[in-house]
Amino acid sequence: MDMQYVYTKKRSEFGRQVHFVDRAVEIIADIQPNPELIHDYIPRNPVDTGVQHVREFSEHWVNTVRFETEHRGINHVEGGWPKDVNQLEPDQTTRFRKKTEKEDGYGRAVVSLGQSIAHTIKQNNAVDIYENYFQHIEADVVEEPPYAKTINIYRDPHNVRRTANHISWNADGARKIAVSYCNLGFQAAGNDTYIDSYIWDIENPTKPDFFLKPISPLVCVEFNPKDAHQLVGGCYNGQVCIFDTRKGSTAVEQSLIENSHRDPAYKTIWLQSKSGTEFFSASTDGKVLWWDTKKLSEPVDTLILDTEKKGRLENALGAMTLEYEPTIPTKFMVGTEQGRIISCNRKGKNDAEKIVTVFPGHWGPVYALQRHPNFTKNFLSVGDWTVRIWSEELKDDCIMWTKPSMYALTDAQWSPIRSSIFYTTKMDGTLDVWDILFKQNEPTLSIQVVDEPLHCLRVQETHGRLIACGSQNGTVTLVEVSDNLCTQGKSEKGLISGMFDRETRRAKVLEARSRAKRDVRGKAAGGEKPEKTTTDGATEESELKEGDPIEKAEKDFWKIIEDEKRRRERKAAGEDKGAGEGGAMADAERAANTTAQKAE
Repeated sequence: MDMQYVYTKKRSEFGRQVHFVDRAVEIIADIQPNPELIHDYIPRNPVDTGVQHVREFSEHWVNTVRFETEHRGINHVEGGWPKDVNQLEPDQTTRFRKKTEKEDGYGRAVVSLGQSIAHTIKQNNAVDIYENYFQHIEADVVEEPPYAKTINIYRDPHNVRRTANHISWNADGARKIAVSYCNLGFQAAGNDTYIDSYIWDIENPTKPDFFLKPISPLVCVEFNPKDAHQLVGGCYNGQVCIFDTRKGSTAVEQSLIENSHRDPAYKTIWLQSKSGTEFFSASTDGKVLWWDTKKLSEPVDTLILDTEKKGRLENALGAMTLEYEPTIPTKFMVGTEQGRIISCNRKGKNDAEKIVTVFPGHWGPVYALQRHPNFTKNFLSVGDWTVRIWSEELKDDCIMWTKPSMYALTDAQWSPIRSSIFYTTKMDGTLDVWDILFKQNEPTLSIQVVDEPLHCLRVQETHGRLIACGSQNGTVTLVEVSDNLCTQGKSEKGLISGMFDRETRRAKVLEARSRAKRDVRGKAAGGEKPEKTTTDGATEESELKEGDPIEKAEKDFWKIIEDEKRRRERKAAGEDKGAGEGGAMADAERAANTTAQKAE
C-alpha cells in the first residue's frame, strides 16, 4: 500500500519564520491486524538478547611531530664584585675584603647568618639525608617470567641507510653511547657516502648529542675507560684516529696511511696502562698493531697472525674481532676470518712466542669473542650459526655449544651481572637471552627488536639492565630487561663454576679417549703390533692411557661378564655330574631286583 501526504505552501511563504500551533489529533490511516499472518511466523523460545549498558568509546591515535630538545650551558664566573674591582687581581680583591670587614654592618650580618648556618648544620648532624637504608639486605630474585621492553629508538638522521656496526657505552655514568656507521658490503661505499658517526644521549633520541667526523667511515669506536671525553676509532681505510669531545668533532690525531692496516680496522680496544693512552687494533690484513696516542705516526709493536709462527704475512689469518680482559693485561685473544681463535701473549719477544694457542673455533668467521667476566679461563665465541663456550684447559674442542640457529648469529656478550646469562643477536632482528642454568637447548627469552638484521649489541656495564642493539639500516634500539635478568642469586656463581668444571672434565675424558684411539690406529697403520692386555688384567700404557675412566669402566664391565659366565658354566657342569652318578645307582638297583626275582 502506497501512502503519501502532500504538504503545500505558497511561494510567498518560503523563507518566512515558522510558527507551530496546537491542533486536534487527526487519523491519517488505520490498518487493522491480519490474524492469518501469524501462521507465517515461528515463535522463538528462549530468546537471548545482549544489551550494552556502558558508554561506548572509540580509540584514535596520531603521530605528532617530535619535540626537539637541546642543552645549553652557562659559563659561570665569580660574581658580586663592584665594577671597579677586577676579580682576577688578588690585590684588589684582598683590599676590598678588608674594607668590607671594617664596616659597621659586617659584624651584625655575620652573626645573623651564623645562627641560620648553625641551625642547618645541627639538622644535618641529626639526620643523614643521604643515608641508604637496608643496604646490607640482599635483593631477592623476583620469581616472574622474564621480559624486555623497548626504551628508546635512535635513528640515523642521514637519508642514506648505513649499518650500525659497533656500539660503545661511556664509562662515566653510562648515559651516552657512541655508534659507528659504515656499509661493509662489497662495493657498497660510493664517493658521496656520508661518513659521520654519532654520540647519543640515551635520554634524547631526537638528534645526536655529538658528531664524530672522521677521514673515512668508522667501522668501530670505543670510549677510553680512563677519559670519558676521548674515543678511538678504526676506519674503513685501515687508519685509526683519536677523538676528543672537548676539542671538536674532527679527529685530533690519526695514524699515517702507510703505517696503518691495509684492510678495514674491524676492532680497537684500549689497553690497561698507567697513562691510559695505549690501545691496539686488528684487521683482516693479518696484523695486530699496538699504538700510543702520544705518537700515532707509527705503531709501537706489530704481530702477524701466522699460525705456523714463521711471521709470514702471506700465511697470516685475517682478524675479525679482539678480546682483552683488563684483569689479565698480558693476554689477549683474536677471532679470525677463517674461524680459528688465537690466544696470544703480549709480552712475547717475537711472533712465535706471542702466539700461544690456536683453538679450532668455527667453520666460518668469528664475529664475537669475549671472556666470562667472573671466570676468565672460559670464553664464548660466535660463528657458523652457533655459540660455543670454551675453556683454556682444552685446545681441541669446546665444552658447551648451542644448536645451529635458523638465522645467522652476528654478535654475543655475557651479562656483566648474571653469571649464567649471555645475549645474542641474529639476522632476523631477534635478541635472544640465554640462561644456561635454566636450559641449554633454546633461549630463555626472544625479543623481536626490529624487522631488519641486527649486527651488534652492547650491554650496559654498570647495572646490566640496558642493552643497545644496532641494525642494518642504522637504527639503534635501547632495550631494558626485567629485574630477574639482572639480579644474581646467592648460589648462581657457584653453580656456574661447578657446571664449567664438570663440562671441562667431561671434555678432557673424551679428548683422552680420542687421543688413545688415534694412537692405536696410527700404530696399526705403521705396521706395529698393538700391545695386548696381560694375563693378570693389567692394561698396557699404549692401549689404555692412565686416568681414562671410560676405558676402565668398559674393561671392568666385560670382566664381570666373563666371571659370571665362568661361574654359570661351573655350576652347570656340577649339576650334570650329579645327575650322572644318580643314574648309575638306579641301574644297579634295578639289576639287583631282577636277579632276586629269578632266584625265587
